[in-house]
Amino acid sequence: MNDYVTRVLNAPSELPAAQWDALLAASGQASPFLRHAYLAAMHDSGSAAPASGWVPQFVTLWRGDQLQAACPLYLKDHSYGEYVFDWAWANAYQEHGLRYYPKALAAVPFTPVPGPRLLARDDAGRAALLQAVLALCRQQKLSSLHLLFAGDDDVRACEAAGLMLRHTVQFHWTNAGYPDFDAFLASLAQEKRKKIRQERRKVAQAGVVFRHAQGRAITAADWEFFYRCYERTYLEHGNAPYLAPSFFAAMARDMPENWLLFIAQHDGRAIASSLIAVADGVAYGRYWGALERVDCLHFEACYYQPLQWCIANGYSRFEGGAQGEHKMARALMPVRTTSAHWLAHPAFADAVERFLEREGQGIENYLEHLGERSPFKTTTP
Repeated sequence: MNDYVTRVLNAPSELPAAQWDALLAASGQASPFLRHAYLAAMHDSGSAAPASGWVPQFVTLWRGDQLQAACPLYLKDHSYGEYVFDWAWANAYQEHGLRYYPKALAAVPFTPVPGPRLLARDDAGRAALLQAVLALCRQQKLSSLHLLFAGDDDVRACEAAGLMLRHTVQFHWTNAGYPDFDAFLASLAQEKRKKIRQERRKVAQAGVVFRHAQGRAITAADWEFFYRCYERTYLEHGNAPYLAPSFFAAMARDMPENWLLFIAQHDGRAIASSLIAVADGVAYGRYWGALERVDCLHFEACYYQPLQWCIANGYSRFEGGAQGEHKMARALMPVRTTSAHWLAHPAFADAVERFLEREGQGIENYLEHLGERSPFKTTTP
């Protein structure tokens, strides 16, 4: 670490965007959600900024004026918008008269997509960066550090540094080279194939048709309509939306190539939409909402239309986001995701480690159980 100068930056705007994106590309996992423009939009829109409880403390390592490693680190006084739940840990601290918040979080706000969190050009840089992050946590007397939905290189670095690993389950679809959607359906067991056809038929018989637009073909009116749908989804559950309209305006301006929008129409009226992120042959299900109720419309907008598009455009994978065992019926298969955790308090660290051992065994059993329920045809030897 003596070769590096460590700087802690208080906003993405303090980072050189080109150097950050080059470092991301060098990591070999060019996630659109780690791009400088994405993180800057989160901050500048107020969606993930100090006023909303996300205090940027981006840890960076430098040689001269060259960025060598970086971590999108936030100090947080709550656990909202994370998708790896530690409320029970916070409650246990409180019950023992200890302070859990603020904590340190290395993650992409509101975005449960696996990817790099320790951006570095090699393993040595990654290890040095992690030590710098841990040093900051100790210096500021934080209760804990959490790296969520970490990439494989991050997991190895964290495990080597003694952090505890925690596993969760997501559901991803893999393109097996299907020539069209019917060929994909043909790979499924008869019961699953029949159910999908029934669900799609209900939407079609209701008179709903879809159009899609990608990149700059998504008009300002399309974005405005999408936000109405997105906002409605949150309000129906009694919550304000996490993301501000200005976040999506920044996406339309700075990252248009990374977005694909599906709009459902009925009698010439737009009634629902789903927004998909796309990059490097991978599609990511992100947001959806509807202004009118149609049976099975959610499945059509969020799964069948995107999968059909992925097949037509040669995309290799569709990641369906956090949780959702029902996605298996649509051929999204379980995938283990990993986060890494460090707790400053030795006794609580020991207790959490024991908890994670039990939880980890439960996750393994759950994955085994899910594996026995594959929606695909069984092959006989």
